[in-house]
Amino acid sequence: MIADLMKKESAGGVLLMLAALLAIICSNTPVAPLYDLLLSTPVALRVGPIEVAKPLLLWINDGLMAVFFFLVGLELKREAMVGQLADRKSLVLPAAGALGGMLVPAAIYVLLNLDNPVALQGWAIPAATDIAFALGILALLGSGVPVSLKIFLTTVAIFDDLGAILIIAFFYTANISLTALLVAAACVLALALMNIRGVTTKGPYFLLGAIMWVATLKSGVHATLAGVILALFIPLRGETEGTSPLRELEHDLHGLVAFFVLPVFAFANAGISFAGMTAAQAFHGVPVGIAAGLFIGKQVGVFGLGWLALKLKIAAMPEGMSLKGLYGVAALCGVGFTMSLFIGSLAFEETGVDLLFDERLGIIAGSVASGLLGYFLLRSELR
Repeated sequence: MIADLMKKESAGGVLLMLAALLAIICSNTPVAPLYDLLLSTPVALRVGPIEVAKPLLLWINDGLMAVFFFLVGLELKREAMVGQLADRKSLVLPAAGALGGMLVPAAIYVLLNLDNPVALQGWAIPAATDIAFALGILALLGSGVPVSLKIFLTTVAIFDDLGAILIIAFFYTANISLTALLVAAACVLALALMNIRGVTTKGPYFLLGAIMWVATLKSGVHATLAGVILALFIPLRGETEGTSPLRELEHDLHGLVAFFVLPVFAFANAGISFAGMTAAQAFHGVPVGIAAGLFIGKQVGVFGLGWLALKLKIAAMPEGMSLKGLYGVAALCGVGFTMSLFIGSLAFEETGVDLLFDERLGIIAGSVASGLLGYFLLRSELR
């Protein structure tokens, strides 16, 4: 399972890089107006009095990314029940690293933007880690990378994803609609009842999940959270021995997410234009805070709290890893591309003010610098 995951995630990471590069090229060439027109194309879905009308960009961010978060939820449930998260003793080091990797980058960002209330909305952007990109960089190092190092990085990313889900749920919600929230709650209750009664057919879960997604979208809570909630009720074990609806869905969705959902998201969100960009914009507190948080904060946070956990003897170093390897992984955790872009869109898309910065510049700069440093550190260690 781990080997299959690594292959898909690493190949998906390479495709992510190409999609992001293509978006940047489109935004800085004569096709830029067509690129913008494509993303602003209105798309509407209506059933009776219920209508969901959004530009294509928001369908990608609210709809396609719900599929990504559904997969994340499936992975979290499986790992908690029968995977790496089920072994409590091995969790302390990656959990400590993930916690430091969220707190320190956020603190650096806040310190650099204390005087700007609008900018402070982006405090969570550098707290994210992009596992697909990180594993894609690890794949460039060849087969000599210890399995323990890959598992450690994946576990840190799992905790990081859980943290991102909680951050989105508590800090990035719009005005709440009580009626829509009650409909979503009713869907959750129905999903729980189906799970308790042992329903293993996937169709009813998907039907309720679709209703819950629309209700969540209308409620003001971010719609992608519906994907996570739905995943938590998918049964791990099927009616017959050896079958698992959860594992089947996880297997089927990995390819779709790695080779379609995330590359499309990257193409739609990474198109930063450098035309007319001034030094004041490039060195604004937001992109500088994000870049510093990803590049410096992730290293200090992941390695620092991990090292402290080892010194206090509440955690043990995984077999085949060293402090230098731990530091290399800490640097790779600064690749926050996909999740950072997603949180950035939540933080600034509805501010209602004319922004003097582009947070994507900091995300790209911090992620590229972190990826290069992590690659060379780990290559040196493997030698």
